[in-house]
Amino acid sequence: MVLLNNFKNIFFIPELRKKILITLGILIIDRLGTFIPVIGVNVPMLGEHMKRATGVGGLLSYLDVFSGGALSKSTLFALGIMPYITASIMMQILGMSIPSLEQLLKEGEYGRKIINQYTRYLALGLSVMYSYGYAIYLESANLALTPGWGFRFIFVLSLTVGSLFVMWLADQISLFGIGNGSSMIVFAGIVSRFPEYIIKTKALVDVGAMETWQALLMLAIFIGITACIVFLEKGERKIPVQYARRVVGQRVYGGQSTYIPFKINTAGIMPVIFASSVLQMPATISIMLAERAEIFRWISELLRPGGVVFNCLEFGLIVFFSYFYTMLVFNPEELADNIKKSGGFIPGIRPGKKTAEFFNYILIRIGLVGAVYLAGLALLPNFMYALFNMPFYLGGTSLLIVTGVALETSAQVESYLIEHRYEGFLTTGRLKGRVAR
Repeated sequence: MVLLNNFKNIFFIPELRKKILITLGILIIDRLGTFIPVIGVNVPMLGEHMKRATGVGGLLSYLDVFSGGALSKSTLFALGIMPYITASIMMQILGMSIPSLEQLLKEGEYGRKIINQYTRYLALGLSVMYSYGYAIYLESANLALTPGWGFRFIFVLSLTVGSLFVMWLADQISLFGIGNGSSMIVFAGIVSRFPEYIIKTKALVDVGAMETWQALLMLAIFIGITACIVFLEKGERKIPVQYARRVVGQRVYGGQSTYIPFKINTAGIMPVIFASSVLQMPATISIMLAERAEIFRWISELLRPGGVVFNCLEFGLIVFFSYFYTMLVFNPEELADNIKKSGGFIPGIRPGKKTAEFFNYILIRIGLVGAVYLAGLALLPNFMYALFNMPFYLGGTSLLIVTGVALETSAQVESYLIEHRYEGFLTTGRLKGRVAR
């Protein structure tokens, strides 16, 4: 009942209501774009081909999850937001290795605008590369109605424009909606296929290809994984901070204690999204060159989702990006310096350099736990896919993204609710005070 009342309160806050309606409207536009087919592709044959394909086709089926089925239907929004996410990753890595870009990152709002502009140009280039690789794959599989440069030009132009439009939609969500735009687009694409998964599983049970207990066990495992994600996402290590007592004139400052929360998973779902995006690069290149050299066909088979090499690469990339993103979020030296300037210290630790070393030590230990947890949960459904006769591919990466985005979005909504109640309480109190006088 309390949860229902909190949900109803959302629509009583004009600003929050407006943000939610804008977000829903943009997501509806995004989903509509996944039903507009690109000219020149035999869509029915493409769907059948991707159902029975392995290797390159299997990898496309894996990437199809993030586009909400748009890739398997060769629609206008087939690439989705993934080129922009990949470009963002590359710019962040380049920003830490190229001095000129690193200097731009330190120049505040102006520097961020320039970096964002470079990211968009890079996303444009990646969109062209991905769509061209997809066109070559369609021609090699005899799925293009009129193969040739005319088909490639129209196909690349359509998918590139669609990807840039999705990128613009994501920006509108970030600016005027609720949640992170890129994450919300990916979230909507994954969730949109859940009804299809349920229907396929029920069909297998009806024809006797899957036992009822297997379907229920599969559902219970997915629910258990989701519960585990929610539980661990709330976990944190609290570092106590004591502020020295100071007397200035007749006023006393400080003398209080607080804590700094270090979450088990500081990086959130971004390492999972980053790892999925990075795996697209060699996959797309191998698709483009598979017909020209046998080694690229071998690489595409090696990168088959669910395979040993793919799982190991995904595990390693998630661990790497967990540490990488944590270092971007937390700067131990800067944090220790701010505490020292405020007259604070950690009990038993000297202020300054020793405090920074202590923070770094804590981040490494907690980061390892968070990274292994993220990577383990991301790969667990892959083993389920091998054990059960699952009629769909729902990797742990997808489940982590869905749960993580849902938690982040609900936290933002909750903050609006708390803020609204707090302001309403103060207004009521002032009115009562005036009546009493």
